[in-house]
Amino acid sequence: MRTRALIVIAAALVATAGIVGVRYHADLDAAHARIARSSIATTPCGRIEYSDSGAGRPPVLIVHGAGGGFDQGEDIGAPLLRDGMRVIAMSRFGYLRTPLPGDASAEAQADAHACLLDALGVARAAVVGVSAGAPSSMQLAIRHPGRVSALVLIVPATYVPRPGGAPSVKTPPRTEFLFNTALKSDFLFWAASHLARGTMTQSILGTSPDVVAGASPAEKERVQYVMSAILPLSGRQQGLVNDARVTSGIKRYELERIQAPTLAISLADDLYGTYEPARYTAALVPNGRFVGYATGGHLWVGHQSDVVDTVTQFLRSNHRER
Repeated sequence: MRTRALIVIAAALVATAGIVGVRYHADLDAAHARIARSSIATTPCGRIEYSDSGAGRPPVLIVHGAGGGFDQGEDIGAPLLRDGMRVIAMSRFGYLRTPLPGDASAEAQADAHACLLDALGVARAAVVGVSAGAPSSMQLAIRHPGRVSALVLIVPATYVPRPGGAPSVKTPPRTEFLFNTALKSDFLFWAASHLARGTMTQSILGTSPDVVAGASPAEKERVQYVMSAILPLSGRQQGLVNDARVTSGIKRYELERIQAPTLAISLADDLYGTYEPARYTAALVPNGRFVGYATGGHLWVGHQSDVVDTVTQFLRSNHRER
């Protein structure tokens, strides 16, 4: 009887492993298929992966956050595309098919944004920088002011003076542990996102699981999609490491030099602590505006429609061809 029981347990484990393997490879194959539709621009700043959709106005450069790539930029820009705008989404340094150069600073990345616009023949664009995409978006507006017609910063990783010189960007609980474990491989990330979804939502997506639990079905689905869209993680690891370096030591930029009308949006319960930096930035940019929400976390859960409407109206109102 004992031998028979062990055989049954072993068979069950083998069957479970087989099911897990099939699901994992199916999800990974789908992720690779999703990122197979990009183009490559060869520029003086190096190779830059991008997609370019629509022919409307204004052209909008989407600068993705940590764990992203041009595909995340496409997702962020989808509502703008449906509204008739042109959406240019790129992969930042170290993400997918954009290599990580020796100088991967926010300033160098901003110059690469300008190089991409040159390659596409875009003289002037609105810019939407999300999370870790904010530093280079701001530097683009500072270093190349004539290229940016309007600037939107959503949950931006940017500077704010904190007591005792604490870092401007906060780290949610267990993020460092996950960075050294689940973010080391596609399979570990995939497994953790299924077996420890609440922890991953809090520590990677910077959003309280309680906020997600109380959200609408559509918003729950959006959060789950954002997590799954980080696959293939292996193509984003260099960018993640670089983003951690850039955002952990971010300094005050010359915000007074930003000429473009600027909209900064954040949530008070964002576990990455972007609320105070967003408000600080909007207050110091000459033509800045801040929109804040009490809850919603780093993914602005429950406010997707409001954020989309606010950003769309802002871009329509402030884009000027020159």
